[in-house]
Amino acid sequence: MTEPFLTPLKRIATPKGDVMHGMKASDPGYAGFGEAYFSLVNEGEMKGWKRHFRMTLNFVCSSGRIRVVVRDESGRCVFDTQLSPDASDLYNRLTVPPGYFVAFQGCAPGASTLLNIASIPHDPEEAETRPVEFFGWEE
Repeated sequence: MTEPFLTPLKRIATPKGDVMHGMKASDPGYAGFGEAYFSLVNEGEMKGWKRHFRMTLNFVCSSGRIRVVVRDESGRCVFDTQLSPDASDLYNRLTVPPGYFVAFQGCAPGASTLLNIASIPHDPEEAETRPVEFFGWEE
């Protein structure tokens, strides 16, 4: 199974507002296009755990700051990172191949926004969801 990985993204300053790259078909992690959706997460709130069996996830934080934790089926943490457009070292895209459990937490005041560029359209039959307590959440 391929491991999750980060891809640094470009933010281009322009006088009328920055242009922030998300994904191109030629980028590492692109596994087809099924849908794109935004998920809001309030400060301190956690969403997860979810595991997709066929979908590749490509997460980009478009506002705020979000901590994303990825675990394998045994519960071993394979990735723990923060994503944010407000810090150049955190403006990345996290690619999560099928088979991993994912949870995320809002780390900025108000609601943070996470974009998922998914490889296939949403299908509730191809994923399983577990409560946060399933693996726990280390600070």
